[in-house]
Amino acid sequence: MENLVQEIKKLKKERRAVILAHVYQPPEIQAIADYTGDSFGLSQQAAATDAEVIVFCGVHFMAETAAILSPDKIVLLPAIDAGCLMFDDMIEQVLKKKIQEKPDAVVVSYVNTPAAVKAMSDICCTSANAVAVVESIARDKEIIFVPDRNLASYVQEQTNANIFSWPSCCPTHARLSKAELQAMKEKHPQALVLMHPECEPEVRELADFIGSTTNIVKEAKRSQNNEFIIATEQGVLYQLEKECPDKKIYLASDKMVCSNMKKTTLEKVKSSLLQMEPRILVPEEIRLRAVGSLQKMLAICG
Repeated sequence: MENLVQEIKKLKKERRAVILAHVYQPPEIQAIADYTGDSFGLSQQAAATDAEVIVFCGVHFMAETAAILSPDKIVLLPAIDAGCLMFDDMIEQVLKKKIQEKPDAVVVSYVNTPAAVKAMSDICCTSANAVAVVESIARDKEIIFVPDRNLASYVQEQTNANIFSWPSCCPTHARLSKAELQAMKEKHPQALVLMHPECEPEVRELADFIGSTTNIVKEAKRSQNNEFIIATEQGVLYQLEKECPDKKIYLASDKMVCSNMKKTTLEKVKSSLLQMEPRILVPEEIRLRAVGSLQKMLAICG
């Protein structure tokens, strides 16, 4: 594997590339990344980098975000088949219909949605900044929040905003049951529960801290406590173990694994740099409409 890593580093230098990796990626992918973070952090890096090539180790719609924000750069997605189970192919058509039904509503869409959905949105958000984004919207406005119902309900709890939430959710976070988490708490009574807001509302009742993956890592590092139960995708354990080597970390459930996030391999990263493929391209007419919703988010929370 070391030879493969060295080949990637050589190609990266030759291509003037930067590697961005989501914290749900496999450990060996996070280890070679120039920047590792949650979807908000990756959006910031995509907008700020001066590299000529962005190798995006994540899912398709995150790479699209980088292409929207950096049209002058080449954006590569090593795992071209890495999608998202949070929504299906009908999301664009269904959102169009919902906007027609609620023409005065403000559309807030997650950054991990197709470019066409961003193009129909007023502003984007991530789990890290969803509350701040919604708080920036006038109180008398109804909000169409797409596509995660659990993140929407969490934001509604924090802001008391008038939110119409999408009927879908992140299946990785929804797999965690209240009974399963309660059993983990009984097994580790000294552990604090650090949780992602995309978990189900009844599960969130058992959390000691709720935040994005990056904020979960920061909280574990900051806290005086030495034991934590982590209620988000398994990949974040790599960062937690690196940042908190003297603390005990337990995954809330071994079912919290996103298959799409695990599709990136070192071989695919090498191949993408070698072939300069697969490349993510967003039609310019869609990009121009989508970039505004992303720039509004970055202006508020960047």
